[in-house]
Amino acid sequence: MTAPNANLFAALRAAFPQDLDAVAVETADPGQPVLTYSWRDLDRATAMMANLLASLKLPAGARIAVQVEKSVEAMLLYLATLRAGYVFLPLNTAYQSAEIEYFIANAEPSVVVCAAKNFGWVSKIAFKAGTKNVFTLNDDRTGSLLERAAHCSDQHTIALKKPDDMAAILYTSGTTGRSKGAMLSHGNLLSNAAMLKDYWGWKPGDVLIHALPIFHVHGLFVALHGALLNGSKMFWLGKFDPKAVIALMPRATVFMGVPTLYVRMLAEPALNRDAVRNMRLFIAGSAPLLIETFTEWQQRTGHTILERYGMSETAMLTSNPYAADARYGGQSERRGGTVGFPLPGVSLRVQDDEGQALPTGEIGGIQVKGPNVFAGYWRMPEKTKEEFTADGWFKTGDVGKVDERGYVTIVGRSKDLIISGGYNVYPAEIEGYINELPGVAESALVGVPHPDFGEVGVAVVTPRPGATPDADAIIAALKSKLANFKIPKRCFVVAELPRNTMGKVQKNLLRDQHKALFT
Repeated sequence: MTAPNANLFAALRAAFPQDLDAVAVETADPGQPVLTYSWRDLDRATAMMANLLASLKLPAGARIAVQVEKSVEAMLLYLATLRAGYVFLPLNTAYQSAEIEYFIANAEPSVVVCAAKNFGWVSKIAFKAGTKNVFTLNDDRTGSLLERAAHCSDQHTIALKKPDDMAAILYTSGTTGRSKGAMLSHGNLLSNAAMLKDYWGWKPGDVLIHALPIFHVHGLFVALHGALLNGSKMFWLGKFDPKAVIALMPRATVFMGVPTLYVRMLAEPALNRDAVRNMRLFIAGSAPLLIETFTEWQQRTGHTILERYGMSETAMLTSNPYAADARYGGQSERRGGTVGFPLPGVSLRVQDDEGQALPTGEIGGIQVKGPNVFAGYWRMPEKTKEEFTADGWFKTGDVGKVDERGYVTIVGRSKDLIISGGYNVYPAEIEGYINELPGVAESALVGVPHPDFGEVGVAVVTPRPGATPDADAIIAALKSKLANFKIPKRCFVVAELPRNTMGKVQKNLLRDQHKALFT
């Protein structure tokens, strides 16, 4: 008996609605003409692109590296890569030449696709590294990729894949050392998407507002797979625009965003209960959601944001419940400051540095296991071995705890842990106290070298609009709340914190900036 095709695209294609002429994607960028794509358009366009890739006679497992602006055509290229049975390698649009040079040398892609404006320098790097095919793709439906694909057949048989066959390589952000390529299989991605479809209550008639980048897990896998596997229409924005998103909400039901997007929407007077009357679910992830954002959103809209937790290496791992979770006594509360329960099929444990299990409520390293967990890092067998325990659990590098009700709370990254005078200081704990002080909008605590203590904390704080918090007063206020070893030795008030494209604070930049303070 022949095994069913485990190609992720086969599952997505099977979920297309019967009416292929219904609208699948509608563009919604302010000031731009509205474009609509039917499900038939998605099927035909991915077939044509897949046939173009097949015509290049690429080796099995060939990597297709893509650094382009977000567009529906860029999304179609991802689907076509799956369809043709190759490996998709999305690259952040912010990456510059030295970074692109590293990724191309490391991944050895057979095809590179870039924006036409970057063709000169990208093609030079690619050809020098031995890549034979370089195409252009722009966000206005132009480029050599589309010109070539236009001559290809719109009929294509989906490539046969096994669950363990690689579907994508996602490079981690590389805040410590060189970026690592997480290898994700068709089985990893499909198991996660199918489980989230049930856990988040996707239903017929759901419409997704897609306002995230598509070079990252959140926009490329979680949002996109969710809508496609449910046969749901998407409103597609090339870039997030708070006014445009709020204006779309009466015609949509689901929105996924990073915390920064929620903060920006809360600054819009148009956000009110009437605007969200048709919405079913708001999901946040990729960076910690401040409890005040969580609470203010609840008060303004009547909706409780569902916060979840995942990684490039695993896709989604935990989620606050959408509905009652029978595994945890039927609890359905979405609790601010937590990332909810391990998802069905995912096992999660908290261990100390010696590999011993920690009791409920104790802080330690989070380790996970499940069908969504990647096989390892591309061409890094030693690093892969280092990141998995002897009994097969993946060490996430995140530090957290599980409370008596089963809710998981992330306290920080293990690399952000500050060991001051032999004591462990968890930045998220201190930041929580600082963020509650008058006039403070947000804070970041980083460890810097110190001659006496080895390492000490330095707090970097942003003010609320119109407020002028005093750095010395912040430290004085903490002294009445926290043990002395947890008190930052210095505090700085700045206009904004450095962030990456997914809204995560780049603590490595803050550490570099202040590393010579005490030495």
